[in-house]
Amino acid sequence: MSSLRSVKIVATLGPSSNTPDTIRQLCLTGVDVFRLNFSHGSHEDHKQSVKNIRYAERMSGHPIAIMLDLQGPKLRIGTFENRIVPLQIHQKFQLDLDPTPGDNTRVYFGYPDILKSLVPGTDILIDDGKVLLQVDELHEDRLIATVRSGNEISDRKGVNLPSVCLYIDAMTPKDAEDLSFGLELGVDWVAVSFVQSADDIKRARAKVPNWIKIIAKIEKPLAIKNLNAIIEAADGIMVARGDLGVEVPLERVPGIQKQILQKCHYLGKPVIVATQMLDSMVTAPTPTRAEVSDVANAVYDGADAVMLSAESASGLHPVQSVHIMDRIIRQVESDPTYLEKLRSPFDANVCSAITSAVPCIVERSNISVIATLASSGTTVLRLSRERPNAPIIALTNNEHTARFLCLVWGIHALLVNDLTCVSIEDWVKTVRRIILREKMAPSGSYVLIVGGHSDFSTNFMTIVDL
Repeated sequence: MSSLRSVKIVATLGPSSNTPDTIRQLCLTGVDVFRLNFSHGSHEDHKQSVKNIRYAERMSGHPIAIMLDLQGPKLRIGTFENRIVPLQIHQKFQLDLDPTPGDNTRVYFGYPDILKSLVPGTDILIDDGKVLLQVDELHEDRLIATVRSGNEISDRKGVNLPSVCLYIDAMTPKDAEDLSFGLELGVDWVAVSFVQSADDIKRARAKVPNWIKIIAKIEKPLAIKNLNAIIEAADGIMVARGDLGVEVPLERVPGIQKQILQKCHYLGKPVIVATQMLDSMVTAPTPTRAEVSDVANAVYDGADAVMLSAESASGLHPVQSVHIMDRIIRQVESDPTYLEKLRSPFDANVCSAITSAVPCIVERSNISVIATLASSGTTVLRLSRERPNAPIIALTNNEHTARFLCLVWGIHALLVNDLTCVSIEDWVKTVRRIILREKMAPSGSYVLIVGGHSDFSTNFMTIVDL
């Protein structure tokens, strides 16, 4: 059990990694969750990826989760006659509703409602901030802006409006189609892009069955303002540092990341830190020292999972990237000080009182394994929130529950069909039998069993020896 890792690894699939053999290697190297980025690839590509993942899952003998990442509403400019045009600092540049190809003075921007919502002085970022325009004049069918930075602009680049509240549904018609397709494939998590309020999550929730879990991607300034409500509404959070670093000043991103991790931990919601974690490994076989520190600090700060994007999707070293990330996480988890700062404050209710006592009992009783029954996952999430210094084995006969727990800190789900839990005594006997059968703890060691009975979701614990 000492080989089990608490912090999970999410890997994005793409051209470099979506073959059956590579997916199986990624599983063996340590991937817990595979991300399907629906901003790229066809439905047929993603269907084949799911087939390959489920095959690797059967071969590995343990649950693997699949995350569908929706593209969301991406604002883009139109095209240019020469594809790429030069810009000069302080020159005037126009965004308008004319769909004809642009030049170095203007380009198509087909969002009339957004044009109406802007005001003079608004910053417009194009191509992930490589070009900065500042609005000077607004007209019914166009705006005139001054180029503040950037020396060229090209076809179909993305547009960000950091200071503007955009009244756009977080789920586009394309997203709705992708979501319906993903549900048919049997995904376990759905990541919603462009989230600005809890209402975006509630609208997404209405479109999926309750066993599918929803992740809110935090990448907009308004999402930070509404962070508490979004965390409450979502099942998990992703710190999407790519778009976030465009929408807010770069120097604010580390502090926002820490704020999100703290709040998610307090509320018991799993949180992923994403984007450019080992970015140099897209081409290089080893990361930079700064990237190693970035991953390690995310782990020290309490992340449930860390994510690889281009590193595993289109990079030259997808399996090595996972291997390096696994090594970094294990090194942090071997630090005796790692868990000291991650204990949760006490909540005044019976269920939290039981789970908050678990870390102390583990440390004073030489507990090898914590075991619990996972039905809805409520007790499991409470246990994870306490960050105990022992693996948490979640026994479940529900395939959906086993897979969604792949993203949760410290949880190792075991799918079993012969769960007998009519009474507490039955539950204890069942856990003891399965732990011994699966060789999940050595004979003579102690297991802490935590569970719920009667009207409470979590109301008992007991220690058994094997």
